[in-house]
Amino acid sequence: MKKLVLISAAASLLATAAFAQTTVTTTTGTAGAAVQIEPQYRTKIKSYVTEHKIRPVTTKEKIVVGGRVPADVELESVPADWGPSLTKYRYVYSGDRVMLVEPGSRTVIQEVD
Repeated sequence: MKKLVLISAAASLLATAAFAQTTVTTTTGTAGAAVQIEPQYRTKIKSYVTEHKIRPVTTKEKIVVGGRVPADVELESVPADWGPSLTKYRYVYSGDRVMLVEPGSRTVIQEVD
């Protein structure tokens, strides 16, 4: 009887350990998260930069996805017509590229191509 209880307890521990190792991925708006931008909004973003003659910012180091935007670079508000899912972000135009930035951490989350 003791063996049966020990075996059951061991099986429960193994099942719990296996369950604890399960990975769950969520999208939170951080650098590793994917941001969905529909094609019509990508076109609007590109048009906006050209029509409004947005000047690219110049930095010592290249601004890249996953990197942080330097504190001396001003983050611009995302216009509402870029899509409702993007208005919580800011953007930087650098090197002919529009980079979406998470404003709290100043981390680049996506390059709009």
